[in-house]
Amino acid sequence: MYLKRSVKSKIIAQLDGDLPIDELNELSDWINKSKENTKYYTEIKDLWEASVLNASEIAETEKEWKRFNDRISDKKKRELFIYSGNFKTLGKVAAVFIGIIICSSLIIKFFSRTEPIYISYFAPKGSVSQMVLPDSTLIYLNSGTEIKYKIGKSSEGREIFLNGEAWFKVAKEKNKLFTVHTSFYDVNVLGTEFNVKAYESDSKSETTLEKGSVSISSLSNLKMTEKVNMLPGEQFTFNRVDSKLQVNKVNTKLFTSWKENKLIFVNMSLEQLIILIERKYDVSIEVEDKSILSYHYSGTIKNESILEFLNIVKHTMPIQYKIENQKILIRKRR
Repeated sequence: MYLKRSVKSKIIAQLDGDLPIDELNELSDWINKSKENTKYYTEIKDLWEASVLNASEIAETEKEWKRFNDRISDKKKRELFIYSGNFKTLGKVAAVFIGIIICSSLIIKFFSRTEPIYISYFAPKGSVSQMVLPDSTLIYLNSGTEIKYKIGKSSEGREIFLNGEAWFKVAKEKNKLFTVHTSFYDVNVLGTEFNVKAYESDSKSETTLEKGSVSISSLSNLKMTEKVNMLPGEQFTFNRVDSKLQVNKVNTKLFTSWKENKLIFVNMSLEQLIILIERKYDVSIEVEDKSILSYHYSGTIKNESILEFLNIVKHTMPIQYKIENQKILIRKRR
């Protein structure tokens, strides 16, 4: 099977992280159209990993394309394909952490023809990534987030399994529900914009609705007497420590600005702030004096590096910091 060079170039550009959203959507549709297309994509990915920078340009020549193809093993991958791609970095960090590259891991396992294909994406700490599902749903993945979804003829609904934080702009499909599964509850929608924060390591899960409507339904480890139907501007919160549920009116921008590489803090405790900073910059922070964890901070991070941000915070809080063995140590100012 042979593809036109323009399509071939699109595939490699996607792996380079340089493919525009509209073309990414087209490419996703093409990959999911058949097993042959998925297999061909995997072969190109193998070549891309073994190639040099600017692979999209190199692959435009048949001579170079043949040279790359010669590197592919004759052994066919029948059961499991693993491949990674780059996404454009949406922020910058301190020079010591030189250039964050947003990566995603895509795992495809083939079953029989009647069974769906399962796909997983992962955004490592220190990165924010963007993807488009086959149904044109747009998703932003926050640092340290993993999602899984399935495609195939046997998929009656649209399902996402989430560990972390993601913002969704769900494409409308009449009578085809879109469900986000978290560890404790499900979020069910037909077409809307919302944010779900459900890191398994956190003590609290949140769902914030911007547009449309969603309903929250319980799972076996979270019993609710009835579904919670949300309206725009509302936030559903589940506290895993005391099992309390709450629905409050909020300023949604405070909880969705991360997808634009901006974090907004309003009277946030230093303890909560450290968790967010460790994820955003992929750093390790240790607090020597635990009493300072109750300090509160209000502010905004846009494109500041970790060092620039720490210098701002130490002028608003009685703290000081130092970097030791690639770890940031924070203590009370004396």
